[in-house]
Amino acid sequence: MEGEKPVSQQVVRHPWYSDVKRDQLSGGDFVAHFDKGREGEAAYEFDAPKGGDYDLWVRANTTAVKLSYELNGGAATDIKVDQDRSGVVNIARDSKIDLRFVAWVRVGTMPLKAGKNRIVFRFHSDNSNHGSLDCFVFVNEPFMPNGTLKPSEMAEHAKQSAEANKGWLPWAPGRDPLKDSPIDLRYLNEAFAGEHGRILARGEVFVHEKPAASGPTSLPVRFWAVNGPPENLQGEGMNRHARMLAKYGVNLVRLHGAVMNEKTGATRMDVIRSRIAAIRSLKGEGIYSLLSIYFPLWVSPDAGPGWREGYNGSTHPFAAMYFNKDLQAQYREWWKAVLTTPGADGSTLLNEPALMALELVNEDSLFFWTFNSDRIPDPQMRIVEKQFGDWATKKYGSISAAMSTWKNVPHKRDAALEGRLGFRPLYSMFTEKTQRDQDTAAFLLETQSNFYRETTDYLRSLGYKGMITASNWTTASNDVFGPLEKLSYMSGDFIDRHGYFSCNHKGDNSAWSIRDGHTYSDVSALRFESEKPGDPKRFSHPSMDPMYNGKPSMISETAWNRPNRYRSEAPLYFAAYGALQDTDSIVHFVMDSDNWSVKPRFFMQPWTLLTPTQAGQFPAAAAIYRRGLIKPGEMMAELPMKISDAVALKGSSLVQTSNLDELRKADVSKAEVAEAPAGIDPLIHLVGRCNVSITNAGGKATLKELKPYINRTSQTIVSSTGELMLDYGKGILRLNAPSAQGCSGNLKAAGSTDLKDVVITSDMDLVNIVLVALDEKPLAVSSRILLQAMTEEKATGFATEPAGNGVMRITSIGQDPWLFREIRGSVKLKRADAAQLKITALNLEGYPAGNASALAAGGAIELKPGTVYYLIQK
Repeated sequence: MEGEKPVSQQVVRHPWYSDVKRDQLSGGDFVAHFDKGREGEAAYEFDAPKGGDYDLWVRANTTAVKLSYELNGGAATDIKVDQDRSGVVNIARDSKIDLRFVAWVRVGTMPLKAGKNRIVFRFHSDNSNHGSLDCFVFVNEPFMPNGTLKPSEMAEHAKQSAEANKGWLPWAPGRDPLKDSPIDLRYLNEAFAGEHGRILARGEVFVHEKPAASGPTSLPVRFWAVNGPPENLQGEGMNRHARMLAKYGVNLVRLHGAVMNEKTGATRMDVIRSRIAAIRSLKGEGIYSLLSIYFPLWVSPDAGPGWREGYNGSTHPFAAMYFNKDLQAQYREWWKAVLTTPGADGSTLLNEPALMALELVNEDSLFFWTFNSDRIPDPQMRIVEKQFGDWATKKYGSISAAMSTWKNVPHKRDAALEGRLGFRPLYSMFTEKTQRDQDTAAFLLETQSNFYRETTDYLRSLGYKGMITASNWTTASNDVFGPLEKLSYMSGDFIDRHGYFSCNHKGDNSAWSIRDGHTYSDVSALRFESEKPGDPKRFSHPSMDPMYNGKPSMISETAWNRPNRYRSEAPLYFAAYGALQDTDSIVHFVMDSDNWSVKPRFFMQPWTLLTPTQAGQFPAAAAIYRRGLIKPGEMMAELPMKISDAVALKGSSLVQTSNLDELRKADVSKAEVAEAPAGIDPLIHLVGRCNVSITNAGGKATLKELKPYINRTSQTIVSSTGELMLDYGKGILRLNAPSAQGCSGNLKAAGSTDLKDVVITSDMDLVNIVLVALDEKPLAVSSRILLQAMTEEKATGFATEPAGNGVMRITSIGQDPWLFREIRGSVKLKRADAAQLKITALNLEGYPAGNASALAAGGAIELKPGTVYYLIQK
């Protein structure tokens, strides 16, 4: 039904609503309302061919809007326009970001009468009752909307799309009924999160507080996790989303967002109540939660007294949390509200075992470039300079004595008469390493460590008994400051960090969006390619994960950024090497949609997870990682370091490079130079495990011989377990464990890949094919095997042009639905009983697409172009 064709209407159409892209509207028009004086109304009548339950979908304005409906004289019902939403389109003719957006929203299931029915839509937004309705659909069969297409047009459109996108297939699953399926990993989670008590850090692993005598909960816990959930999900929408996450192997969600007013710091109780409700929904599907509530970029204080002094509404309070006592007091109030506010059931988060951990600070540090007097307001700098002056006076007896010891190395902000000492630039500190620099490092370490310890003590005083992690940030020089940063985290229960694999993405707002005109490069991590085409290989990757002081390790933000065609490498890479290094949690960034949508907002997101190559590959990847189907590697390096040496800025022999996301690269100083070469080959992380310990005692380093595993001539790395082999010259990763076998990357260059129990062949230069035993038995005898294959993805209509030197310029970011390249390849099982096995092709939601059939002679399986999942059974 077209919105512009009601049987009656009471609307006032603002001329502003006429200045739109009519080609983006069904039927070329819509009904719109904008009037402060009264609500808008549009009524429609239609005939249903038969009575029964129908799903109602509307395509309407979903921006700051209140929209409701009345069906057949029933009660007015609000439409939750921010849930179950897809296909958001900016219809403003000038593409300005204002109220003129439309999107499809699934309203819900409701009964229709056979014959005539009547529905009335009402617009009653806070801002002039604004709203618009493009069209709506009642359906009693599987349906997924696609832009302006009418249901009767979809078949022809699909045919035309197939012709226009030869070699590519749509990833357009229907609405998932979320019932048992071969790819459903819900059974790996507990009946509810916290069923066996809290999650604890025990040594270098996470464990259940009250494990069962046997079974999954008796083993160390690994978290295959996501940052999420999508904004504004609540109620049944949130419950459904939690069930979907559990299906795809997720057992932890990092709830990462502000709980304060960005200008005043006032606590936002509505947000806190929403967080509590989300934790309860996730709990019901056996999914734990990690809360992150503070990131300086979320706060732009207006000028005011106390902690807001010196700010102007546009500056972020980087570093201030560590030294400003007023800000710390405000921060504690945020946490107190989060932990002590009762939820709908009357209980608080203080004693909620489903709350796995609290994260104190996101991406901030006194050792990062944002700590400098050019970025921090003068009143704030004076506070920390006075603290440094007091510290130096306590150590040396007076500021003049400190200056004498420092050989009178001055700083322009020194003010001895006021008791203040300035801070030399971080670049000068990590390059010159004077006595003043060493004392500065000691002060900064003590200040940052004290904040984390005192905050932890405060949270414990409230009665919180769960785990706490300090932060996750990098430094201005990880070889020199890195050990100090990690040392400051030691009051926490585990060590966290971030890392992104970027693709030379450039353009306006490219730090957080993908738009027409942006440029990028296709970059393969399997080949260690640098972002800039033609540059030497860069032997670094965000998955490289040493332990510190034997504590569990989490990577709480990581992704292969879009629009890199090699993004499909990510899930198996993280699963394989996360398992090898015994990383305890990998948290993918970001689950920003609750449907397989190209544009959950009006632009493309660089990190969207609900895509064919990311969440689409979660079933096999999550099973490999969580169930330990790739064994942990040998401890290849034990690297003890004295705290006194770290403070003396002697640096570390094992350096983790920054792997920053685009958003934070802007904060890096122009003075930054390439990080010093590590004393230890960084490829050690693809061989086995490493532990850096930073203690008063220090000790002797032990390093196992790497020559048997790393061959720079052949450009290959074999894991210490023998289960993984990376050919970084050709770009091929092979998994060859008893219960998980497969390969990822340029299989065309490999020819046939002969593994223990299977042979995999493909002529594609980018494909990921893996077999996983679902019954925890070796593939040689397993009775239930998941075969999963994936190529690469793009949005429908995505188009580029060469921009020179291996760089591509985006001419169209495209639209729904996702496309994935047709799959080509074959798999041959070596089992003697292959003739007794049956194979079932599954649809994109993981349900049988037909009847099971016997394997071909010799155990051969020819992969179908559009089939991603298969179930092999005996």
